[in-house]
Amino acid sequence: MTTLQLLRKTTIAVLAVSIFYISTNNATATEQHRSAVWQLSPANTLGMDSDKLKQMDEAIQQGRFQQITSVLIARRGKLVHEAYFGKEVGEEGMQALRNTRSATKTITGMLTGAAIARGHIASIKSPILPLLKPIERIDNPDPRKSKITVEDLLTMSSLMECDDQNQFSRGNEERMYLIEDWVKFYLDLPIKGFPAWTTKPADSPYGRAFSYCTAGSTTLGAVVQSATHMPLPDFAHQVLFEPLGIDKLAWQYSPLGLAQGGGGLSLRSRDLLSLGQLLANGGSWQGKQVLPASWVKTSTSPQAQVDDQREYGYLLWLYPYTAKGVQYSSYQMAGTGGNKVVVVPELELVITITTTNYGVRNPHQLSDKLISEFVLEATH
Repeated sequence: MTTLQLLRKTTIAVLAVSIFYISTNNATATEQHRSAVWQLSPANTLGMDSDKLKQMDEAIQQGRFQQITSVLIARRGKLVHEAYFGKEVGEEGMQALRNTRSATKTITGMLTGAAIARGHIASIKSPILPLLKPIERIDNPDPRKSKITVEDLLTMSSLMECDDQNQFSRGNEERMYLIEDWVKFYLDLPIKGFPAWTTKPADSPYGRAFSYCTAGSTTLGAVVQSATHMPLPDFAHQVLFEPLGIDKLAWQYSPLGLAQGGGGLSLRSRDLLSLGQLLANGGSWQGKQVLPASWVKTSTSPQAQVDDQREYGYLLWLYPYTAKGVQYSSYQMAGTGGNKVVVVPELELVITITTTNYGVRNPHQLSDKLISEFVLEATH
């Protein structure tokens, strides 16, 4: 079955059911499992200043960080802080689905690792075109397109002219949403040029020229789907969400029915925290190895340089935070609005922040300020 045939088959399924991909089997047991995993522990017993965390909640309620909707903190694998803000609080806040935008990209990276571990994809060096098997002619033909690999998409460093941070880029994300076939949109892009004032890949750290490209992550989701011969949500449920007890979520889909691996997957705050803790645990969850430890180690290590302050792993952002005059390395899932799942290995911290700061100026800096000035300051 070709990728296009699989997409069309998926479209029929999407039209026949709700956009919500929710497993209702054994839901009560799953809820009990989640509650058992994330039982709230006193912050002070795990080296966290509860007074400082209370001050954080008050600052959020006063609007100093605009529209934060939840903050969850785990220390040494235990939940030490859980707070919901805005219209949905308490149990309603706990059950609310959070659209964390591009944080979905990290999940696509996890699924890629799972597909490689199961032999569906030979390696990160596998070219993507033989896996996608496009049946239509690709525009802007170039032999270099046949050399684009899975790792190129994982590191935002393929040679396609695609840059979401440049409104003039042919591959800008907003242009993709205007057409039907998002994967063909990516494959049809021209090869980017490197004028004299830009750094060529060979001269860049790690030999890669970073360019943030949602269309590439969307295409990577299609690669995983084609390689596993099952819709991306089904594979995600089987290898990632079910082992973690995640049974309530909402995917977004392309007009052809492809689940969007580049953004928009909605999850509950506790489930986002679980995904972060899975990475912090080296891919292990409740005694089961869900993702290979070697994959997690590589994913959370620098693979490309974004700028002087930030690096990039496999669809994960890497940059430090400073608190009390000390710098701490971190890696994180991140999406528009300052939505984040941050792991600070040295402090054994996993932090989930969800927001609706989509139209707010510098939303990521707001979330980072909250982490530095309150969460890290509260950590002993």
